[in-house]
Amino acid sequence: MDIIRNTRSFTLSYPSLSFINKKTISITSLRQLNPPLLSLQTNPFPKLSVYKTSTTDQVSSFTVDYLVRSCGLSLEAATSASLKIQLDSPEKPNSVLTLLKTKGFTKTQISKLIKKRPFLLLAHPQNTLLPKLEFFYSIGVSNSDLARILTSDPTVLTRSLENQIIPSYNYLKSILFANEKIVSALKRTTWIFLEDHSKNLGPNIELLSEVGVPHSCVSLLLTHFPEAMMQRHGEFGKTVKEVNEMGFDPKKSTFVLAVHAISGEGNKSIWKRCFEVYSRWGWSKDEIFAAFNKHPHCMMLSEKKIMRTMDFFVNKMGLSSKVIADCPVVLFFSLEKRIIPRCRVIQVLMNRGLVKDVSLATVLIRVEGFFLERFVTKFEEEVPQLLSVYQGKIDPDEV
Repeated sequence: MDIIRNTRSFTLSYPSLSFINKKTISITSLRQLNPPLLSLQTNPFPKLSVYKTSTTDQVSSFTVDYLVRSCGLSLEAATSASLKIQLDSPEKPNSVLTLLKTKGFTKTQISKLIKKRPFLLLAHPQNTLLPKLEFFYSIGVSNSDLARILTSDPTVLTRSLENQIIPSYNYLKSILFANEKIVSALKRTTWIFLEDHSKNLGPNIELLSEVGVPHSCVSLLLTHFPEAMMQRHGEFGKTVKEVNEMGFDPKKSTFVLAVHAISGEGNKSIWKRCFEVYSRWGWSKDEIFAAFNKHPHCMMLSEKKIMRTMDFFVNKMGLSSKVIADCPVVLFFSLEKRIIPRCRVIQVLMNRGLVKDVSLATVLIRVEGFFLERFVTKFEEEVPQLLSVYQGKIDPDEV
């Protein structure tokens, strides 16, 4: 709460947030603005005067030229943006670009940001933009992360700090407690700072609590998969009911991971595609659902990832595909960095008769230190080349 009070004290010390030169936007551009994105308290677009016909072409030409030369937009993008804003001098937009550059935005990021929200060039950099940037820095967002986040979706820069951003932060802090978790959620979607939490997020959290999901699991879902938590309440309710009917235990984290796996049309489409791919490898319907129950995100892998990993286990290592169905977590590991190096070592040890019936989980799930001690260092006298096999310097067949 100290952060919240300090931030509010800091931001309220700034003067009025009105920043538009009344001679810089045509009435046409005003009609194309999206009112819901603007703060009601600090509306950055007061009544604007209309350009005289004799100056319109000159201003439009300058605007397009500035957007191309200073902001890096293509001629087509600049022409389109000039329908939304019109500039008659470089002073104000230059100050905006300078602020963004000093805060770590690259030329490419600035170009993408301005292309998406060109009217930000008319914002007052010190009174309007800087307080918002510094608020996010104050809760732990790095310069590089914030530049990436805002380049992806700069909408939050159009919202009021006092009326939208800080209240959203206060609400999220009451749920997640730690700034690190809030930042993690923000990296995944800026809409956790943009939407009215009383409409969907709040009711969805209440629903999870009602069905017995502990707060730690609610926090897990909101931190790592906030888009699932922000579904429309009616759709979210259907998803929770479906996961319940599949037999997931609400008290375990797999429940909320399953909610994420089947949330929204996109995830449901991926789920169906994964089902079809596993079927190709001989998994039955019951085996697929059993794997989903153990590790719900095994139904969110790409077809390429599944095919490459299954091909290695089944066709290269000679394992039954049913072994993978019993331990689907192994599908998440990197083929090049973990699966192949470790399996090469096990292949050598088995060929030498030094190990027998070692489980795939023991080989792949344990941390590297454990693996090296258990399967490499332990046998360095019998097989001196084992570390080189693990590092990919020697082929297992040459040992």
